[in-house]
Amino acid sequence: MHKSGDVILGGLFQVHYFSSVPDLSFTSRPQQPTCDGFYVLGFRLAQTMAFVVDEINRNSNLLPNVTLGYTLYDNCINLGIGFRAAFSLVSGQKEQLLLHDTCVGNLPVLGIVGDSPSSHSIAISSVLGLYRVPMVSYFATCSCLSNRQKYPSFFRTIPSDAFQVHAMIQILKHFGWTWAGLLVSDDDYGLNAARSLQSELSVLGEGCLAYFEVLPWNKDTDELRRIVDVMKKSTARVVIAFSHESGMINLMEEVMRQNVTGLQWMASEAWTAADVLQTPQLMPYLGGTLGIAIRQGEIPGLREFLLQIRPDLHYNSSSGNSMVNQFWEFTFQCRFAPAPAGWVEGGAALCTGQENLENVKTVFLDTSSLRPEYNVYKAVYALAYSLDDMLRCKPGRGPFSGNSCATLQTLEPWQLVYYLERVNFTTAFGDQVSFDENGDVVPIYDVMNWLWLPDGSTKVQHVGEVKRSAFKGEELILDEDKIFWNFESKKAPRSVCSENCPPGTHMVRKKGEPKCCFDCIPCSEGKITNKSNCLECTSCPEDFWSNPQRDHCVPKKTEFLSYHEPLGICLTATSLLGTFICAVVLGIFIYHRRTPIVRANNSELSFQLLLSLKLCFLCSLLFIGRPRLWTCQLRHAAFGISFVLCVSCILVKTIVVLAVFKASKPGGGASLKWFGAMQQRGTVIFLTSIQAAICTAWLVSSSPVPHKNTQYHNDKIVYECAVGSTVGFAILLGYIGLLAFLSFLIAFLARNLPDSFNEAKLITFSMLIFCAVWVAFVPVYISSPGNHADAVEVFAILASSFGLLITLFGPKCYIILLRPELNTKKAIMGHITES
Repeated sequence: MHKSGDVILGGLFQVHYFSSVPDLSFTSRPQQPTCDGFYVLGFRLAQTMAFVVDEINRNSNLLPNVTLGYTLYDNCINLGIGFRAAFSLVSGQKEQLLLHDTCVGNLPVLGIVGDSPSSHSIAISSVLGLYRVPMVSYFATCSCLSNRQKYPSFFRTIPSDAFQVHAMIQILKHFGWTWAGLLVSDDDYGLNAARSLQSELSVLGEGCLAYFEVLPWNKDTDELRRIVDVMKKSTARVVIAFSHESGMINLMEEVMRQNVTGLQWMASEAWTAADVLQTPQLMPYLGGTLGIAIRQGEIPGLREFLLQIRPDLHYNSSSGNSMVNQFWEFTFQCRFAPAPAGWVEGGAALCTGQENLENVKTVFLDTSSLRPEYNVYKAVYALAYSLDDMLRCKPGRGPFSGNSCATLQTLEPWQLVYYLERVNFTTAFGDQVSFDENGDVVPIYDVMNWLWLPDGSTKVQHVGEVKRSAFKGEELILDEDKIFWNFESKKAPRSVCSENCPPGTHMVRKKGEPKCCFDCIPCSEGKITNKSNCLECTSCPEDFWSNPQRDHCVPKKTEFLSYHEPLGICLTATSLLGTFICAVVLGIFIYHRRTPIVRANNSELSFQLLLSLKLCFLCSLLFIGRPRLWTCQLRHAAFGISFVLCVSCILVKTIVVLAVFKASKPGGGASLKWFGAMQQRGTVIFLTSIQAAICTAWLVSSSPVPHKNTQYHNDKIVYECAVGSTVGFAILLGYIGLLAFLSFLIAFLARNLPDSFNEAKLITFSMLIFCAVWVAFVPVYISSPGNHADAVEVFAILASSFGLLITLFGPKCYIILLRPELNTKKAIMGHITES
């Protein structure tokens, strides 16, 4: 198709499905390739370019005084034919050159609209880029064409496959489809899309491919059967197909033969609107298909233009108008004279050229859903606006060397590329058109759904869009209520290799399989997973533990010797009981302080001993309850000082008993002189002050502090008092043990003194019990875990305190209360008198 003009634009379109290229024997002149299988929609694209050129020529505001023309070629979906057509366009067909510089034939074009297949655009723009001839494709989507170094003069009005892949992944993510099969055509379009999809899935971690198959170009039955077998055996319910219509036709014939249903198809833009696939035979398999479609636009006046098409009745091989005549013959199923042999004889009609297009049902006139046509519209206008910007350049203010401007007479292709890179206009439909640094337009795709109507008819309906904006990034908008699902459930299918792990388990990949295939293994104790992340188990914080379901952390149970638990209650009651008994005994001794048995046992030291025993009983309460800093510091200090005070009183009492016995012998009065009441008090204070100094040094150097111990139980926190300095604790206990041992030793030596009531025997027995308790305490304390250690220490305090109280004061209270006849000086001194 050709139209003359001041400036010629070229166009490459697929007007036929198939081509036949003769073998080149190089022994004779080769025949021309032939094309068959007329493609009505491809012809409509070519007519759209013709319409846009006419519309621009009628616009007085755009390219005034310049007439656009065009030369359009059919590529027959063959790279060789398309390549030759492109170079015919850029070189022109100058059949005769005259002296006044006019020529017969087609002028070289300033730019080309096309080509549609990515493989064609890659090959053609690789060469045209060397000469900076602009090429604006309306259908080539390969992301590789965004490489500006390789294709410096390539532009396109359709988003690249990189964005189409992103759009596919957005839909997969939206419906939770992590397990899908991938089918691609065996060309740059399919293979580059496959690489991009695999790379994006790997980086984003949004899903996995169950299989990846390349569709053959020809009808290879064995290979198609093998591919469909793979689809049948796979557990993936979603199939993504980056292919052309011809490849899908061959595939679907095999799918239909094997009756493979229950699949959710996702169509690339190359076959989303393919009418040849929307047949009653294929819709049971392809119904519900979700597809990425080119942005739909409106082109006012296009249908009226198409209705004006008329064939050339004087067509011959050199007229260049064969496209229209072939369209006419295809539409009305007739032939122009001379008709092929047997055509008329077979009852077929001859074309008259007077047939009315409005009387025939054809998709050619359906302008309700213009998608690639809208891209052609934008491509032609982009070239026109660039040329207009160039011609409006003011001399001396141009962008080229010396601030020069380009003119039609001196125009170089690279100068038009300069203006194309900066073009910015708004279409009548309201879309803004401009190219980024890679020659790509701002991407936007429509999401389409194949609806299978009850009457058997089909409809491809708009259900959403995917677009990219500077502020929100990629954005998917879907109207799910409109989507038709070709399943009994009428709902979106599930397509996963392994179901999401429930909370409390984590994913363990199956060996040799994609990452989407995994087993769910329960987390170990102390670790959890949540709903948003089951990749691995995470440890709970130190003060928390996993619940039985392992899906969230709960505070650990706290354990300490509490006043509210039975053991704590018993120990508290025992401590208070001991304190009460001490008070009662003290009251008895005070009441009977003038009786011989109280006076004979050094009443002052007895009172001090009872008071110290009360402190021993009370200090055990500091070991019960939640440990705090002051209780940790005070408990051992109070314990150590109380027991040293107690044992010091016993030691002094023992020494006094021994001194009294010596004083009773001739010449022994001096012993009591040197150990009177003042010396006794001083000795007790001195011995106690040593323990106070030990406690002070311990608290200053390494004070006991509250400690959360998790070593005994993983799911419990044992609150305890860390002793701080083990040496300090050992010295404190050792000092008590030393005084107790000295008391025991002196009392043991004085046990046989002649006295009817020899207190040395009682002290010996009490110290024996005291030492036995504390010797047993040390290993039990060390081996007791958690709050049991505090219980052991409290038990040792109470046992030793009761031992001292009972052995030292029990016999005396018995005499005072129950045997008052023995509480006389005579009875006490009786044994000495007799002797």
